[in-house]
Amino acid sequence: MAYQGSFLLGISWLQPVFDAMNAVLNPLVQMDPTPNNPVLTVFVISFIISLLTVTAQKLLVDQDKMNEMQAKSKALQKELREAQASGDSKQMAKVQAKQMDMMSDQSEIMKMSFRPMIVTMIPILLIFAWMWQSSIRNIIVVFPPAVYYCTLTPIFHSLGQMIYGGNITTIPYGIGWLWWYFICTFGMSQIIRKFMGFKNGF
Repeated sequence: MAYQGSFLLGISWLQPVFDAMNAVLNPLVQMDPTPNNPVLTVFVISFIISLLTVTAQKLLVDQDKMNEMQAKSKALQKELREAQASGDSKQMAKVQAKQMDMMSDQSEIMKMSFRPMIVTMIPILLIFAWMWQSSIRNIIVVFPPAVYYCTLTPIFHSLGQMIYGGNITTIPYGIGWLWWYFICTFGMSQIIRKFMGFKNGF
């Protein structure tokens, strides 16, 4: 099967990769209770991607050091606000000197935070490309009105319509696959992070 409609899908040497993904993911779509509108399949894929990204964060980022640096940064910000409120220029200079000392540590933390993204970026792009060309692209999920508004869907609906098209605007309180994927991924990531012992959310 030749793939069209995406930059990645048009790369010929990736054809075996997408064939393998078809072999694994197409049966998943067929097992969906509603294969013509595979909402559950997107939920499962979201769980897999969330597990992949959170596991990468757990293994590749020093969480203790990250939390320590965040605590120090918050403490310094508090000290700086207090110094500014009191007008104590000497204290402000001391706090700013501490911030300068922390810059190297913050740079290291930033590098660590990029590691999971580098590792997971390619698999996620491949899965996105596969979903884009599959029946998943035509998914319509209808929310109860309260959920529709609480998830800020109206704000992102117009943007999503431009990105992935479809006939979502004709369905009251309906959303497409991309926004459904983001909602599922956000929720599952929070649960997995909690299960893995992360102290902070996203």
